[in-house]
Amino acid sequence: QVQLVESGGGLVQAGGSLRLSCAASGRTISTYHMGWFRQAPDKEREFVATIRWSGGTYYADSVKGRFTISRDNAKNTVYLQMNSLKPEDTAVYYCAADQDRSTVGYLISSYEYDYWGQGTQVTVSS
Repeated sequence: QVQLVESGGGLVQAGGSLRLSCAASGRTISTYHMGWFRQAPDKEREFVATIRWSGGTYYADSVKGRFTISRDNAKNTVYLQMNSLKPEDTAVYYCAADQDRSTVGYLISSYEYDYWGQGTQVTVSS
């Protein structure tokens, strides 16, 4: 079992930056594909970014060029650097992990992930 704990959320003005962290425990995530999703009030959970165990990354069009996903396997942690934040980025952000190293392509669907964190709130004021 892997436990994921997100942190780093908060309130920020439009144009500002935040860095979210996702700390994993229970197992090393060096061979896991990791992802970030978000869910705004009254909306479905949506894909934000993913990083394969090998380091390849993929982003939703809405965040491309503004957000960066990265991982530090030594710290068993995944990050989401969010720059140029917009009010529409306001949501609860969730970290997710897929333990199947053999999965091909980039994982952009929530059902492809095995483990989830509890989420961290990001609020961007205009």
